[in-house]
Amino acid sequence: MSSRLLVLGWHNIDPTGGFPGTTPERARRVFSQQVWLLTRFTNVVPLRSALTDLAEGRPLPPRAVALTFDDGYLDNATFAAPMLNAAGLPATFFLVPGFLSGSAPVWWEELGRAFADATAAEVRWGDRRHDTSSPDARRSAFYQLGLELKEIDSSDRAAAVAELRSRLAPAPAPAQSRLFMDWDEAGRLTELGHDIGSHTCSHPIMSQETSATQARELIESRRDLEAHFQRSVDVLAFPNGRVVDYSAETLRLTREAGYAFAVTTRTAIAGPDTAPAEVPRVLVDAETDLRELVRKGLRVAKRALPGVGRRD
Repeated sequence: MSSRLLVLGWHNIDPTGGFPGTTPERARRVFSQQVWLLTRFTNVVPLRSALTDLAEGRPLPPRAVALTFDDGYLDNATFAAPMLNAAGLPATFFLVPGFLSGSAPVWWEELGRAFADATAAEVRWGDRRHDTSSPDARRSAFYQLGLELKEIDSSDRAAAVAELRSRLAPAPAPAQSRLFMDWDEAGRLTELGHDIGSHTCSHPIMSQETSATQARELIESRRDLEAHFQRSVDVLAFPNGRVVDYSAETLRLTREAGYAFAVTTRTAIAGPDTAPAEVPRVLVDAETDLRELVRKGLRVAKRALPGVGRRD
């Protein structure tokens, strides 16, 4: 038996403007191989019950792994969830009500598409010049500016994305297929036996928002998901999830909003001493090589970073 839990986190399966990859065919093939690996070499457990077992001192099976998906990409419902279900593997999908209803913009996808289709040979932002004259240069610039935009609040970020789109002058492109599931498609996840978690209402970077905005994002997301799916939703994934993306105030508000657990993107492995509101995860994508997936998990399992999941 074990007292350790490796939590893995994906976003999309098929490549997108915000999460570029090679081809949908390759992504789906490699993800299928990942599912085989998990079935063959690990014990996949439901996230919520596994975290409860750890917190209450009950053992987990050896090589315990929990699977999570963030944001509600459509291919999670049409491809990943059915494949996992067929393999008998449970997963937790962290959903954003604003994305399900189409009322909240997905800024990184808007910006990623603008960079991919840019006609400008460069873009100046602040006191820096970013080369956008080639696909590789555009991807690099998108990554760098995306990191910067995570350090401002939602209102300023929306204005920045609009301004960058104007400066990039993206070429007209064919209408893009819908990237995110709607409420009905999200319902398919629960029909397949998977769990639903909250990823806030509109995916702000919590540490950049006021206490009132954070509280509203936490409370209303949980309320909307519970009302629609008629089930308890008390596990949260912090948007972006790095240590700088949430604060002590965020943790306090998370507890007050009634969440039992919250997951981050702090790379480590969960154990009996993990703080319930700072559960670490290892982020992967649909094209992560099988061998790298195993190596990454083993590195994390051996590391068990001291102090992860604790705030002094």
